[in-house]
Amino acid sequence: MLAGTYVQEGGAGFVPLEAAPGGGWSAGRALPEIANASFGVQSGGTGVRYLVDEQAEGALGIYGRDFRRMARVSTLGADPCHVALSPDGRALAVANYSSGSVALWKLDPTTGLPIDEAARIVHGGSGPDRERQAGAHAHWVGFVPGQPLLHAVDLGADAVFAHHLDPQSGALARTTVAYRAEPGSGPRHLARHPRLPVAYLVAELANTVTILGAEGDGSFRRRGVVSTLPAGFAGSSAAGHIALNRKGDRLYVSNRGHNSIAVFAVGTDGGLTLLQHVACGGNWPRMFLLLEERGEMLVANQRSGTVASLRIGSDGMLRAATSHGVPVPGVAYLTV
Repeated sequence: MLAGTYVQEGGAGFVPLEAAPGGGWSAGRALPEIANASFGVQSGGTGVRYLVDEQAEGALGIYGRDFRRMARVSTLGADPCHVALSPDGRALAVANYSSGSVALWKLDPTTGLPIDEAARIVHGGSGPDRERQAGAHAHWVGFVPGQPLLHAVDLGADAVFAHHLDPQSGALARTTVAYRAEPGSGPRHLARHPRLPVAYLVAELANTVTILGAEGDGSFRRRGVVSTLPAGFAGSSAAGHIALNRKGDRLYVSNRGHNSIAVFAVGTDGGLTLLQHVACGGNWPRMFLLLEERGEMLVANQRSGTVASLRIGSDGMLRAATSHGVPVPGVAYLTV
């Protein structure tokens, strides 16, 4: 396992996490040259890894299997925070949070390197929360399997944009609004069901998950909404990461502030039923990683600077962490 960390929060770089023979984890020697890696993806074909360097002058680091840097390119925006690789490995997209834009590259399928400079796609829009939504804030990107389409979730614009791509050239053809979220909700990330034409949109400011039906034209329609927080909770919290298990029958969401993981049962129609809230084992669970083959969830608790381990039962339910976790200052991202 590997952990990306923020330098300004004491992060040492890209930190390997090593499994102990009797259970548990320990932090290995960091790679300091890979800084501020708050998200990334790896190509299954080439093994090339793409990691953002989340800072005001946003950059993308491209690394081989040995973590030797192959290239470093500008994301043409500020504070890149999410990356997506197309299913065929020929395109890569990055969401630039602070500048409200998306960078889109064509890739050489053999080397995994960009063929040219990125195209810059600028979002427009704002929301009623003047502190967080004065302008657009792209927070998530994802290619649609089998379609020349890139979705982008924008927290500032309260929208999911659909960037339609030319099937031959891969260039941007036009942009539409795939879904207009509730004003002030601040949508953050989208998770697609592995089999059903359903997606789940987590809203950071509203602390909700909206169940979306996926339409053939790339748009979404609202089917329902659930809270990520317990009934009656009155404190400050911000919904964070969202992910489905491989079977698609459990959905997990992190609550930063309430410091919990919410677990939902996914019905045969894609509907959600809350099952439990479990303490995340630290403070501010920015991200988590499902290790289903180990029956384990690793949680990156950003503000406490720890990676906690939660057990996953055969029914998909979680058991709270039994220790304070592994110290990883500034942890923001976890990956295999």
